[in-house]
Amino acid sequence: MARILITGAAGMVGSHLLEMLADRGETEVLGTYYLPTVDLSELEARFRLQMLDVRDAEAVCETIDRTRPEVIYHLAAQSLPTVSWAAPWATFETNVQGTVNVFEAIKHLRVASPGYDPMVVVACSSAQYGASLAASRAPVREDVAQLPMHPYGVSKVGQDLYAYQCFLNHGIRSIRARIFNCTGPRKRADVVSDFAARVATIMRGGAPHLRVGNIESRRAIIDVRDLVDALILLAEFGEPGEAYNISADAAHRIGDLIAMFEDLAGIRLPARQDPALLRPSDEVCILGNSERLKQRTGWAPQFRIETTLKSVLDYELARLDA
Repeated sequence: MARILITGAAGMVGSHLLEMLADRGETEVLGTYYLPTVDLSELEARFRLQMLDVRDAEAVCETIDRTRPEVIYHLAAQSLPTVSWAAPWATFETNVQGTVNVFEAIKHLRVASPGYDPMVVVACSSAQYGASLAASRAPVREDVAQLPMHPYGVSKVGQDLYAYQCFLNHGIRSIRARIFNCTGPRKRADVVSDFAARVATIMRGGAPHLRVGNIESRRAIIDVRDLVDALILLAEFGEPGEAYNISADAAHRIGDLIAMFEDLAGIRLPARQDPALLRPSDEVCILGNSERLKQRTGWAPQFRIETTLKSVLDYELARLDA
């Protein structure tokens, strides 16, 4: 058993990480949240939770000092590229300043306790690669140029490199987990959860057509259960200071997801493009090479895209019916 801290535990990934750790017998887990994106009622009765704004350096230091976690999963973030266009300052404050606060807290505590040596798994992003995510380069490896195309991607580069320099200069064991498109129940504001919510509404007679944005881009979409399995394996077996892609093994054209949802729903889904859903810039093909992760930990994705889509649609139907 290990003492574990999860920042951003009331996000989609964090909530599933709480569940998987509990299923694996971990009992000393604290999850923190600030602006939850999942329903806290689904978590509060089952897990130990604490409100924590990672932008508050003093509060972060106090929490880490009090709990002395052996593993820190730093997931807290403003995670929406679309929001980052309108709110770049808030995005950087949460993603970069929040990460600085976690590592500075560890440095501060080491003054009195030099032996304190947690493993810090930082949730980074494929958005860091940006313009390097061309179809001709897919699947991209960790050493490809980082050329982010939106403020969110830039903030994740800052987060990633800060974690690296803390390892290089201060010996803080950090893992940079570069997460590609991931979805599952409780996800919000990604193509799968958006489609699923709209499909559920159509199935219940509430909308005449499916609103879509750019359906020509291609995305490797990993199931959240595969993702959190990778994060746990990296905390145990990852090489400190290293970056690891976590990606599904195949990319799907967004338009092809519509046909998959039609099969699941058993109905036709007339699609109509909504200009409000188009971004100023969009990566053409997001597909990562996860060989470094696989070789280091033995990880491999277990869930097919159809299984993932069904789990999200079932969740959205249950929410709608409730």
